[in-house]
Amino acid sequence: MFTDRISDYFEGVAAKYLSAVDADPGRSHQHEIGGLPAAGFKQYLGTPGKNQEYRFKTKQIYFTDESVAPDICEGMVTWYDCRRKQPHRSAEFRLYYNTNAVTELLEEGDFLLVAKMRDGSLLMIFTPAGSTVESQLRLLFGLDHVDESFTSGTLDSVQLLLPLRLMLEDLGIEVSRIETGDDVWLEQLVHLFGGKAFPTTSAFSIYARKSIEEMVDPLGCPDQTILDWMEHEEKLFRIYERHLVQQRLRSGFGEAGDDVDEFISFSLSVQNRRKSRVGHAFEGHLDEIFRLHGLRFQQGRGKGLTTENNSRPDFIFPGFAEYRDPAFPPEKLFMLGAKTTCKDRWRQVLSEAHRITEKHLVTMEAAISESQTLEMRSHGLQLVVPEKIQATYSGSQKGWLMALESFIALTKDHGCSRSRR
Repeated sequence: MFTDRISDYFEGVAAKYLSAVDADPGRSHQHEIGGLPAAGFKQYLGTPGKNQEYRFKTKQIYFTDESVAPDICEGMVTWYDCRRKQPHRSAEFRLYYNTNAVTELLEEGDFLLVAKMRDGSLLMIFTPAGSTVESQLRLLFGLDHVDESFTSGTLDSVQLLLPLRLMLEDLGIEVSRIETGDDVWLEQLVHLFGGKAFPTTSAFSIYARKSIEEMVDPLGCPDQTILDWMEHEEKLFRIYERHLVQQRLRSGFGEAGDDVDEFISFSLSVQNRRKSRVGHAFEGHLDEIFRLHGLRFQQGRGKGLTTENNSRPDFIFPGFAEYRDPAFPPEKLFMLGAKTTCKDRWRQVLSEAHRITEKHLVTMEAAISESQTLEMRSHGLQLVVPEKIQATYSGSQKGWLMALESFIALTKDHGCSRSRR
């Protein structure tokens, strides 16, 4: 499993809600953000003198719950004393930013997180207040209450759960690193898969499960097992991916080794494989858990495995034949969508099986906002979240969330077990 923490990548963090003068050029002729010294963030940015200013390489990101991908700009910001020409007044340090595609999206009240990375650069993430992105950022960086002033977090206390690692990667932050024992895993992977190309997701997932089968209990602890399988497979995937990418980089791109188009194509293929593989792996591990528990179910793959409007639900219990049989009791039918992260895609589940009024969706996404889970409930969608990840939700949400173990018990109680026909 992964052993790194958020503090391995970041030195310090602070957050606030943007004021009008922070975000609106019509309210201020400057592009400045104040309040950082009050949060103690000055210790990470330094104290420039009266005739000095410090410049930092910065990645600025605007990310909403509806974003397919975040808006990202890279540039420089300036840390300086805005009272440097007023020697009779005490220093007031602010962060100056230039106009770009991200800063043009800013609005008063938006949530801002500023983090100092270990390489000396800054990460600035903006998102609408109350969004799931805000909730996840606060969890990821150990931020508690955030009011009008900046608030600092305690990075050492934050463990990088897999859902949070995936979120960082969505933001363009690479969090894979070489750890003790990685070379042993690589040797086994190269021996098994040849070291030249990736195997199928199914074959890779099978190996991931077998390689830690003595460490998990899919029958007694399905919630922890799905997390252990997913985290272990992700670790193995990154070890093997690093090996394959290094080989490709050494061979170059094109005849001269510097074909830009070929390099871009290769880079996109790496990113696309990461995104598609994790979803297929999640479904595959769930399939294995359901089989071990003796459930009757089918996945929406293959010819004819569809519901209305040619929809393909991820899982139907006990099966598509029962779903199409008008005499089969609808209260004994279950539909389960499976998405590692929900975002706006959870709404796709609502139209995938008309006979089933209450639909279930299993996810690994942490800290979904209360407003979004309330909307899910209003549409008759029950969220299934592994028990460990439920700790990232609010107290009012936890009473509604369903664990994977509870969903398995529910389907068994309604006859979706191979022992009950």
